Amino acid sequence: MPAVKIEGGDPRTCAVVEALVTAGIPVMGHVGLTPQSVHALGGYRVQGREAEQAERIKREARALEEAGAFAVVLELLPAPLSHEITNSLTIPTIGIGAGPGCDGQVLVLYDALGLNPAFRPRFLKRYAELHQAAREGVERYLREVREGAYPDAEHSFSVKE
Repeated sequence: MPAVKIEGGDPRTCAVVEALVTAGIPVMGHVGLTPQSVHALGGYRVQGREAEQAERIKREARALEEAGAFAVVLELLPAPLSHEITNSLTIPTIGIGAGPGCDGQVLVLYDALGLNPAFRPRFLKRYAELHQAAREGVERYLREVREGAYPDAEHSFSVKE
């Protein structure tokens, strides 16, 4: 489903969500760690560990639902908080580093396949270690382009006579 994902659930953001939904544009909300403002949050760290912050995140999730969001991403939240938010909403929650209590889960494919071996946050489960194979493939591609071996006739189009 094509949609817009909007981070945060403050009143100004929710007004935008409401306007988009009214215009017929589906919106998915996003609370907790919001990557587009990660530096304002002090970097990549779990959000909602303190009671005041947890209450704000719960309010924002409810406000996004009330504004018309069809779902909300919960990112880098303590599992009990995500579970509580999920149970308080009628729209689905999608967790990323937010524990098992969400309605769905997401992992970035690049991370799940081990394409960046240095990135190892606690919530990330690796399903493959493809870094070396990907590196070798890119090196082969570069070599063939530099040598003029790619693209060849098999990988080019011809003109009809």
